[in-house]
Amino acid sequence: MADEVITRFAPSPTGFLHIGGGRTALFNWLFARHSGGKMLLRIEDTDRERSTDAAIAAILDGLAWLGLGWDGEVIHQFRRAGRHREIAEQLLAAGKAYYCYATPEELDDMRAKARAEGRPPRYDGRWRERAPSEAPPGIQPVIRLKAAQSGETVLDDKVQGCVAWANENLDDLVLLRSDGTPTYMLAVVVDDHDMGVTHIIRGDDHLTNAARQMQIYQALDWQVPVMAHIPLIHGTDGAKLSKRHGALGVDAYRAMGYLPEALRNYLVRLGWSHGDQEFFSMEEMIEAFDLAHVGRSPARFDFAKLENMNGHYMRQMHNADLLAALVAAWPHLPPRDDLPSRLDAEAQKKLLAAMPGLKERAKTLVELRDGATFLFAKRPLALDAQAEGVLEDGGRAHLAVLLARLSALEDWSPSATESVVRDYAEEMNLKLGQVAQPLRAALTGRITSPGIFDVLDVLGRGESLARIKDQAG
Repeated sequence: MADEVITRFAPSPTGFLHIGGGRTALFNWLFARHSGGKMLLRIEDTDRERSTDAAIAAILDGLAWLGLGWDGEVIHQFRRAGRHREIAEQLLAAGKAYYCYATPEELDDMRAKARAEGRPPRYDGRWRERAPSEAPPGIQPVIRLKAAQSGETVLDDKVQGCVAWANENLDDLVLLRSDGTPTYMLAVVVDDHDMGVTHIIRGDDHLTNAARQMQIYQALDWQVPVMAHIPLIHGTDGAKLSKRHGALGVDAYRAMGYLPEALRNYLVRLGWSHGDQEFFSMEEMIEAFDLAHVGRSPARFDFAKLENMNGHYMRQMHNADLLAALVAAWPHLPPRDDLPSRLDAEAQKKLLAAMPGLKERAKTLVELRDGATFLFAKRPLALDAQAEGVLEDGGRAHLAVLLARLSALEDWSPSATESVVRDYAEEMNLKLGQVAQPLRAALTGRITSPGIFDVLDVLGRGESLARIKDQAG
């Protein structure tokens, strides 16, 4: 029986869970689920000055919102520093690492000389074969890996293909700093080994790290995990993703009113393809996901495509499910003074009744919510400029007639109110819109809304007639 597939997502808690990290987590999660394996979560918090509890909380919250649960306990890299030191000392004892007493000034001179000669700055190995007895007084040494100096380090990457580095271009990297703290390179290798990670799926900005980490694996006689370095996400202009393109935290996408299932679907299609299929349920994603169809070129983030996908998901959802999603998102959406801060049972009842019309006009939960402001408006309604213009241009005269006719209705249903409005438009030889628009302005304060007869139905007889009366003049 083959070994169980174990992937890991290993963010640094120096900020929010950004969108690229969200996609990396998704790819790891899908690969593990597709293989019947596990995805572990490791917080790489060795940078104590920049790592914060708030950032860790934001990462966990972002993963939970995306529906990407991890297996087992969260592992904190910082707490494993003793284990990392143990491995560095093990390499030292085996003659595969050595103490380096080069001073900061010597290292600066080394770098300056390399730059002057047009070479990449590399450590020159001056302490590689020297005895610690030659050490200058007062210098706390680092521990460096005694890396191979000839031949190649070769990676069979599952996305990038075969990648090779000449060992002569890879210097003896630091494993343990002079203060006894492990470097990132050592900590990652030890943690991945101890966690039993079989597959490392991460951004291709880590590709150069792979060569150095493979050398550590080889020095320890540990099996190197399968590696797949996925291209980074770029903006629509082809430039590296920045905040102006959408390089925001996952929490920002929640605040912009995107559904987690839509964002998941959009992210899986950024760099991975499955024929012409665009829309995937979670089950379909798990069934289809593989590394063979992850492209080598950077994916381009496109807000318009994300919005369209989100709108599709909203329209396909059952009204009650979409209401539940809106209720869950409500505290995270930008607040508005003209909307309640929380949705009580009565507010939810109104929203559910209006949902069929609202969701046809919205691509995000923010647009859905903003389209529903008329439900909660206080009388007399504040009209926007376009609505005011419609009423000033003869609209109020139509309202006066419609008020009388609608007041006489015993059956307050969409079909009954529509019959009244259509009959009046025909009598006046007007198009339906010429009568419906003044009604819409009076009932919602705007000239766009769900179908006007649905609006009359959702607001109810009393509120509708009162709003019409307020504007009939």
